[in-house]
Amino acid sequence: MLKLSEILVSRKDIETFPELQHAVMDAARTGERFFRMDVKPPYPDTPEDWEDRLEAAFSGLIR
Repeated sequence: MLKLSEILVSRKDIETFPELQHAVMDAARTGERFFRMDVKPPYPDTPEDWEDRLEAAFSGLIR
């Protein structure tokens, strides 16, 4: 299971929400089947629907 907190800890270079979306898309390509959003992204540009957007990024619904 891929956890959002693991991405945030391992990718200190991420500074914006769109960068995080791309990191989630990259991490999804490793073959993980499940994604858990265990923390809220700490970026000032994090939208209100951040959970839906990250789920879409993980599921491959956005490119």
